[in-house]
Amino acid sequence: GIIMRTLSESEILSLRELLQMETNALAKIKAAQVAVTDDDLKRTVESAILAGEKRIKGIQQFVSENHVLTMEEVH
Repeated sequence: GIIMRTLSESEILSLRELLQMETNALAKIKAAQVAVTDDDLKRTVESAILAGEKRIKGIQQFVSENHVLTMEEVH
């Protein structure tokens, strides 16, 4: 059967905050990217974007693989 991982409310909140933070940071760096003309800086920004996307995917994968539920959803 599917193993559900039950997280506390504070853990769920941390997970949401982390995802929100990563998503906001990614949006800001992507918006700033258009103004970057220096080649070295452009590469740095591009790698930061890729790293951010990877972290977001990792968080989403954690949620998906662990079938994360809040305590409320269990009862």
